[in-house]
Amino acid sequence: MKACIDIGGTKVAVSLNTGEGLDLIARRAEPTAKTGTNDALAAQLLRMVDEACAEAGIAPRDVRKAGVSSCGPFVLRDGLVELAAPNICGGLAGPERGLPNDWTTALLEAPLRQRFTDVRVENDCVAALEAERRWGALQGFDHCAYVTWSTGVGVGLCVDGRVLRGKNGNAGHAGHMFVSENDDALCGCGNVGDLEALVAGNAVARRFGADAATLMQRARAGDAAAGATVDELCRIMGRGLYNLVCTLDLQRISLGGSVFFHNRELLLPRLSAQLAGRFPALTEGCDFVPAGLADAVGDYAALALVA
Repeated sequence: MKACIDIGGTKVAVSLNTGEGLDLIARRAEPTAKTGTNDALAAQLLRMVDEACAEAGIAPRDVRKAGVSSCGPFVLRDGLVELAAPNICGGLAGPERGLPNDWTTALLEAPLRQRFTDVRVENDCVAALEAERRWGALQGFDHCAYVTWSTGVGVGLCVDGRVLRGKNGNAGHAGHMFVSENDDALCGCGNVGDLEALVAGNAVARRFGADAATLMQRARAGDAAAGATVDELCRIMGRGLYNLVCTLDLQRISLGGSVFFHNRELLLPRLSAQLAGRFPALTEGCDFVPAGLADAVGDYAALALVA
């Protein structure tokens, strides 16, 4: 038996896999723990695994493996992953960011290894990339990326058939690159005006007074101001995607995350337009597509780590 754990800045989800096929059972989701001491998230995950076991009629001791797909960045302490995630750890940007804690990291791998004999932790977009290459829209592609546009902005990268990880497993944190001038958009990492601070789901409400779902709904209804805002968000996000394509010579980018996937018919043409016709020697032969695993990509991302 395997535990499949998906950690995001807004919610965490846990499910179980019997080891046979892709079936996920006893799934549950909760808002991500962000109060108390910095082991609160790990305690939440362990409790949720126990609850999933109880629902499935499985002895907790029979769940020996855990695949953990988590937002990052990661910090390695004694070789074990802790999270320095801007949408979870309030100590990174300080009180102005509005998170209810002063954590600079959240404990993760060490508490899980006290419970499970086999734990694999990966950046959520690296895990989603693996899932999309196995079962989704990136099957057969050796030069590709998975991008989530959700609470935050994250990327998983593959070049020459090899997944890129970097010195601390943080390759792909393109949400924290600078693509436009801005001096008032505060990111949870402490940057002012990076990509995530400008377009991420948590940034839209702070910048424009309406959450992403409301903004997109207004744009679809013909609200000119909302439409102009969506165009600007896509211009900025599209610039980031263009930079990835040019830097890594990609064939395809698979897009997921709540902001993108629930509004894909509105956003995909606008994002693709930011690539079309720009320096064809670098951009021709690359396309943007919705995640083949749809809005279940997070669950299958965790499974891909232990499948």
